[in-house]
Amino acid sequence: MTKRYLVTGCAGFIASKVAELLLDAGHLVTGVDNLNDAYDPRLKQWRLERLLAREDFRFHRIDITDRAALERLFQADADTPGLGKLEAQPYSAVINLAARAGVRPSVENPQVYYQVNCDGTLNLLELCRDFGVGMFLLASTSSLYGSHNPVPYREDTDTNRPLSPYAASKKAAETLAYTYHYLYGLDVSILRYFTVYGPAGRPDMSIFRFVRRIAENEPIIVFGDGTQNRDFTYVDDIARGTLAALEPLGYEVINLGGDRPVELMAVVEQIAALLGKKPRIEHHPAHPADVLATWANVDKAARLLNWSPQISLEEGLRRTVVWYRENHKTVLPLELGDR
Repeated sequence: MTKRYLVTGCAGFIASKVAELLLDAGHLVTGVDNLNDAYDPRLKQWRLERLLAREDFRFHRIDITDRAALERLFQADADTPGLGKLEAQPYSAVINLAARAGVRPSVENPQVYYQVNCDGTLNLLELCRDFGVGMFLLASTSSLYGSHNPVPYREDTDTNRPLSPYAASKKAAETLAYTYHYLYGLDVSILRYFTVYGPAGRPDMSIFRFVRRIAENEPIIVFGDGTQNRDFTYVDDIARGTLAALEPLGYEVINLGGDRPVELMAVVEQIAALLGKKPRIEHHPAHPADVLATWANVDKAARLLNWSPQISLEEGLRRTVVWYRENHKTVLPLELGDR
């Protein structure tokens, strides 16, 4: 059955892929994004243009911290004849993937993280209540697990010691979402994503930067000694898991991760081999907000969503390098935002 979904942050890395899969499945997608400059907006525009070519996609340039603009959008879609009036609701679900992301930048500018990740989430939750939207999906982060928990991380692990304002803001958003589930019966799925990478990924994240700089014979920056482990997860797997969570679950927090932590320097070596280049490495001091290892226990995702990661790191890196080469003219001018 065709449904309409609101996808926030639709020009973002993960959200654009989620919107694409929803459209492929025959649904209508209303996308919102403010196209900010948290990282180079030219890549956001590149992703957005591919969605705008789809017949069942509608875009609105809105900041989720703007409650009035969001309310006008909810009302307009609720008043749309036919499909938009399914059970007098504007949307079958709100998929909140809009966020200010990044551990290190959040230490420099924590206020904007709380405005977007907390106030923006609260606006959407309130509008779900006001307009009778019964399902809310929130993108969260593995950064909540901090550095004090054993790996692999389980969803019932303590998340009360976040190491960055980014992680703390996502913890606050999770807590708000639970409150609205408890008070108003809103069906809530919270997905904690683990180090997502792939074609058209964020240029401020390690995989994109490594590919770009190694390909162009530029030095890469590695924070610390490179022995830190990350549970890299391919974007298509993340998007599949997100769609799988659009079923009534009550209230659940679910990890989506690759379930295979890999040392950062091993990733550098794989990328260099794919490009046929020798990497030039500059080591910078480790940041106190970074953790030494991430690793998702994905048993709950397998049980509730019938989900497991399908794309190996080797295949995911290969696809990412192919995309870089095919889109070289677009990618080369992008600012990487090394921080």
